[in-house]
Amino acid sequence: MAGMMNSFDVIVVGGGPAGTTASTLLAQQGHHVLLIDRDHHPRFHIGESMLPMSEPVFKRLGVSLDAQEYLPKNGAEFIDEVRGGSIRFPLAGQYQPYQVERAKFDLMMITNAAKQGVEVHQQEMVKDVVCDEEKVSVRTDQASYAARYLIDATGRSAMMGRRNNTIRRIENLGKFSLYTHYSGVDAEAADTLFETGDVKIIIVDIGWFWVIPMTGRRLSVGLVVQKDVSAQDRGPELFERYLAASPMLTAALQGAVAEFDIKAEADFSFANEKRHGLRYACCGDSAGFLDPVFSSGVFLAVKTAEAVADRLHEALVDGREGDPDLHAVGDDDYHTAFNSMHMFVDRFYHTGLVHNLFFVAERSEELKQDILGLLAGDLWTGTNDFQHKLLRSRQSQKLNINK
Repeated sequence: MAGMMNSFDVIVVGGGPAGTTASTLLAQQGHHVLLIDRDHHPRFHIGESMLPMSEPVFKRLGVSLDAQEYLPKNGAEFIDEVRGGSIRFPLAGQYQPYQVERAKFDLMMITNAAKQGVEVHQQEMVKDVVCDEEKVSVRTDQASYAARYLIDATGRSAMMGRRNNTIRRIENLGKFSLYTHYSGVDAEAADTLFETGDVKIIIVDIGWFWVIPMTGRRLSVGLVVQKDVSAQDRGPELFERYLAASPMLTAALQGAVAEFDIKAEADFSFANEKRHGLRYACCGDSAGFLDPVFSSGVFLAVKTAEAVADRLHEALVDGREGDPDLHAVGDDDYHTAFNSMHMFVDRFYHTGLVHNLFFVAERSEELKQDILGLLAGDLWTGTNDFQHKLLRSRQSQKLNINK
């Protein structure tokens, strides 16, 4: 099929980190891969904070996140300015995480995919997809294509999940976010942000702020709201009111300029109850997306894409890509990661995790290391007692997803 005009081994829809990871890994193995993206890169995207355990995937892809282009991220600090208390978790160790401007980072990833043999089509919109026992057929606004397999990496658009009506909203996490970027962050109060590269999580009574430093003395600042607020109070004024109430933010942003009007996103946590089927698989956010408090988005995107690509490569070689249960073998690993982070976020909002655990002086060193492991994305060791407790509590509350 790959020798026919407009025919490929694999079609990947979506040019974010999941799509570029999956397509690059498959092209490296000699497969004929088409990546279709509706946008043109560079394009703005939120989600700038990486986790350490993403680095091995980047090395496989042949991309380098050096300190000239991206800011090394050395830790994560949780702060409550009103009630008092703070704790910093150091994240740099065996692997170095970074804070990245997503427009630049995603452009690097899609450019690398093209260099490694992926046929990249930008500004092309998928209109229809049919997966049957013989092949995959994709129709866009520009052409029609055939392939042996489809990878849905469409992010929160979740193309296959919404077509199949298998998207389930996850309740009671962050309800919406308001955010912008600031440039000219030259105040002395911001110096330590850029020296350490730490992400700051500032707890407020309706949710929390993220504060992410980037190269060029720039900050990404966002307010995630978990409490109910009236519809008329969901605009920029809410963001500005809470920002003005934060001594840390007002000092750091003195003289800084917002690069764009405050943007809003809502209802962003969901699970896809059918992440794979006949000749298709979902990876990244199209498989499920969680509240961003622990910065797991890009990490889960590249790790799920890596797993899908590796299984699919073997199946393509053996002619097994038509097996609708091809990716069932990876379900346990996926559930371990997604459910662990889900319960971690759930505990953040509903058990006073920060004050009752993070800020507690008598917390054991073993527990701190277990928490640090989750914050780093080290989710498959099997030895993290805190992670085991999270998963057991999930079972007891009957919150399991896809089981």
